[in-house]
Amino acid sequence: MNDDLRALIRTIPDFPKPGIQFRDITTLLLDPAGVAACVERMVAATERPVDLVAGIEARGFLFAAALAVPLRAGVLLIRKDGKLPGATIAEDYALEYGSDRIAIHADACAPGARVLLVDDLIATGGTARAAVRLLRKAGAEVRQAQFVVDLPDLGGAERLRADDIAVSALVAFEGH
Repeated sequence: MNDDLRALIRTIPDFPKPGIQFRDITTLLLDPAGVAACVERMVAATERPVDLVAGIEARGFLFAAALAVPLRAGVLLIRKDGKLPGATIAEDYALEYGSDRIAIHADACAPGARVLLVDDLIATGGTARAAVRLLRKAGAEVRQAQFVVDLPDLGGAERLRADDIAVSALVAFEGH
């Protein structure tokens, strides 16, 4: 399933370091029919209604905006800490070597808002899980997340499911 989209995603070996197989969606984004199919299939997989589509910086912004239009929803940007003006709320999360922090505007999400979380890829799930915690801290109802690519060997989708999130991805690639 979705072999047409899989064929549009190139793999770059040993990037950013040896042993990593980087799944590059820029080649998918260059193909108008591929982008359209991607958006249509993600919209079809969305449980409605949705008030906001939350995109994780930066490629998640592209898909959040594209999905929001047919879903008749707003777009909520989840940014790296320090990138948003005004009052924000933030969430820390662990990285392989260290930690990071993501933020949203304090007034971006009304309590009870039904939010779809979107990003281009799910790997270990650290950023996506932090995004879910952040959105829930803001009072959002987050029950679903969508990705273009899943790397199931890294377990991120399963970790999100353990957080009571319905996860879907258009394509999965084995390995890292």
